[in-house]
This record gives sequence, structure tokens and C-alpha cells, in this order.
Amino acid sequence: MSTFHTLADIARAEQDIKKSRFLVVAGAVSDPEAAQAFVAGKGDPGAHHNCWAWRIGQAYRFSDDGEPTGTAGKPILGAIDGQGMDRVAVVVTRWFGGIRLGTGGLVRAYGGTAALCLRGAEKVPLRERVPATLTCVFADLALLQARLAAQEGVEIRDTRFGETGADWTLAVPVERVEAMSRLVSDLTNGRAQLRVDPT
Repeated sequence: MSTFHTLADIARAEQDIKKSRFLVVAGAVSDPEAAQAFVAGKGDPGAHHNCWAWRIGQAYRFSDDGEPTGTAGKPILGAIDGQGMDRVAVVVTRWFGGIRLGTGGLVRAYGGTAALCLRGAEKVPLRERVPATLTCVFADLALLQARLAAQEGVEIRDTRFGETGADWTLAVPVERVEAMSRLVSDLTNGRAQLRVDPT
């Protein structure tokens, strides 16, 4: 299975194509809300077009922002996919320079500038993670929370409290599921359980 990558930091690139200026800003995003916030914060209201795309796993969105349909957002998404990226949002801002590029020229300009930015950016591999639920009693809550926070690659996505304890929704790296399950059981003398959720 191929390893996808995300960005280590915010990446930028700039190109002038037939007097139009294209500025790309790309960054790592964790969920659709973060992606939409990134897009909203990185465009320039004074520019002619702020076109964008993002991908998070199977979820994706894109916008041509006034350019002809299919000439901006889709090519930007194509650049994300072509570079093997995931959990990434890309905004390409265009200041029109007076020379029309045509639909083919726009596709090449938006897709090419986005690809240029992503190719030159520092990337980090994304580990495949599976959803899991951890159920524990209140007595074990603080200990487990401290130990989970120290586990590399483990993400606490949600916490629901009941009458006797809590259920945590987690994302656990595939290769660490067994070790995490043992750790949880050992720390709590078998009181807490980690189970992988069906996807």
C-alpha cells in the first residue's frame, strides 16, 4: 500500500504566467472544518480569484471561484492527488494581468502552480490509523489520559462521559493497535478495554 504524505509546514510558491500572478499557499489540515478555515483565511479579498481544493481521506472539496468551471479547483485537487498528498488544503490566488489564458491555459496554470508548490514543500508520511474506542472507569481516567497523550500517533477525537466512566473515540496507528490494547489493559489491571471500531 502506498504511503500518503501531508505537509510539515505552510508552503508557498509564486508564478507569473502571461502577466497574471499566481500565489499558492498550502498547509496540513486535520478535518473538513480546519480545511474550510484554512481556505477562508489564506485567500486575498483584493485578488480576482481565490481558487482552492482540499483532500482528507475520502472527503474532498474544490472551488473555481469565478473561473470557468473545471479550470481551477479540479486541477488543484489533481495536483494534491498527483503528489500523493492527504490532509492538505491548497489555495491558489490569481491577480489577472490582462491576457486571457483560455481554459487549457487556466488548467495548466492552476494545476501546475499547485504541483510546483507541493513538489517543493517539506512532507511528512501519514501513518494509516484505525478508529478505536477506549472504555474506562473514572478511577483510571487521569492515568490513561496522561499515558495516551504521550503515545506517538494516537489521537483522542472525542470523549463521552457516562455514570461510571468515559468512552474515548481514538485514532490509533494500525501497527500500534495490539501494543496499545496491552498497555491499556496493563495500566488498569484489565478494567479498561480498547476495541477497534468497524469501519
